[in-house]
Amino acid sequence: MKKIRNREIRGVVFDMDGLMFDSERIVKLSWDVAGEELGYGKLGDNIVNTLGFNVDKRKAYFQNKYGETFPFEPFLEHYRAAFHRYEEEHGIPVKKGLHELLKTLKELEIPMAVATSSSHQYAMKNLEREGIVQFFACIVTGGMVTEAKPSPEIYRKACEGLQISPSYGLALEDSYNGIRSAHAAGMVTIMIPDLLTDSSPVDELLDGKMESLLEVSQWIQEIHLLSLKR
Repeated sequence: MKKIRNREIRGVVFDMDGLMFDSERIVKLSWDVAGEELGYGKLGDNIVNTLGFNVDKRKAYFQNKYGETFPFEPFLEHYRAAFHRYEEEHGIPVKKGLHELLKTLKELEIPMAVATSSSHQYAMKNLEREGIVQFFACIVTGGMVTEAKPSPEIYRKACEGLQISPSYGLALEDSYNGIRSAHAAGMVTIMIPDLLTDSSPVDELLDGKMESLLEVSQWIQEIHLLSLKR
């Protein structure tokens, strides 16, 4: 892990899928199911190339790879149905350390936001189901911005919602496009790997790489204690 720059953290912005919720693996499985149902075979491996994309960018990706006639809307319907079936049967687990980190930040009175490329309805459903929506002062979703990640727009908007300068904001991400987005916004960036474990494509943009949100929570507590001793 690179040494994290010693910058004051006045707000934390969370990605959602693959960062707070272990949902990307379920999306991958659902894409396999949808692809086979539509006669394209398993399509789940495509997810690593589209992490952080909104629905329009994903449509462009699939049509570029499989041709303009790729039935993207039916693909959405099939994969969402498969995802819903899995969700109903198994639920969507949260990532290690999520609740601990939220509690730490609340106790330290550090405001929190969400910056996700997913739809507002889907994001709110996840946050409300887990009982954590109240932790976030600002929730920015894919339909609230004109440019998807890796554009910095979504992270800048989240920092505006927290009323902080991006230079005092910490972004937590699991995808390359998310890291690029947050870095371009001027934020401190920490990667918590999910489906993507190799950080080398974005190492130069990272301030840190941690194994889990629990490690982030412990680090936040450490830097808070250090600040009290100064």
